[in-house]
Amino acid sequence: MPIRSMPFLDDLNMKDSRERVREIIKILRNQYPQSQTALHFKTPLQILIATILSAQSTDEKVNQITPSLFQKYKTVHDFATASQAELENDIRSTGFYRNKAKSVIKACQKIVQDFGGEIPENMEDLVKLPGVARKTANIVLSSAFHKAEGIAVDTHVKRLSYRLGLSSQKNPDKIEKDLMEIVSRENWLDFNYMLVNHGRRVCQAKKPRCPQCAVKHLCPSAGEFFSDLNS
Repeated sequence: MPIRSMPFLDDLNMKDSRERVREIIKILRNQYPQSQTALHFKTPLQILIATILSAQSTDEKVNQITPSLFQKYKTVHDFATASQAELENDIRSTGFYRNKAKSVIKACQKIVQDFGGEIPENMEDLVKLPGVARKTANIVLSSAFHKAEGIAVDTHVKRLSYRLGLSSQKNPDKIEKDLMEIVSRENWLDFNYMLVNHGRRVCQAKKPRCPQCAVKHLCPSAGEFFSDLNS
């Protein structure tokens, strides 16, 4: 189901938006109390690699290959010196494997050369790594270091931010900026994960389950979807 234009988004009062998002977060935290990344990892390096691989793929698919991948490549040096062709074959099932292999190798080479082999713990340095934009950096910072420097905007956050009337933007960086203005910093760490969980289970892309939605009374899109469901 295509997302309809909602011209009233620009008229939403900032104070009202903050109050409404606080209520949304309260409800979603109760619905999804264990919200965290679905990617499996044990170290900052592993969540960095897994997040790069998850682009245009699913967490489930990435989780299927990372156990053997992390057994084969145990350190940042292992990835930095990996054969491009061999790594491509190792991650082929995640899609776009050529670009991903290149990004992984070059990112790890830069980590070795510029950061002493340690995964950077700040946004400024993380986004300098090949294949790492703000979304990936936010996931690494929140999951590995429990640091909140922003809000990761993936396909679920982008969709739900629009449907919930939290941002009318289409560019992920602009959506993140809007969210950072209305979501209190204390909630930045798990805001992405709560929206991802809700997007997967209820507010799905093609057929949102509005009747089962716990925040439908706070959602400006719910009425339109209800109308479609009942027509």
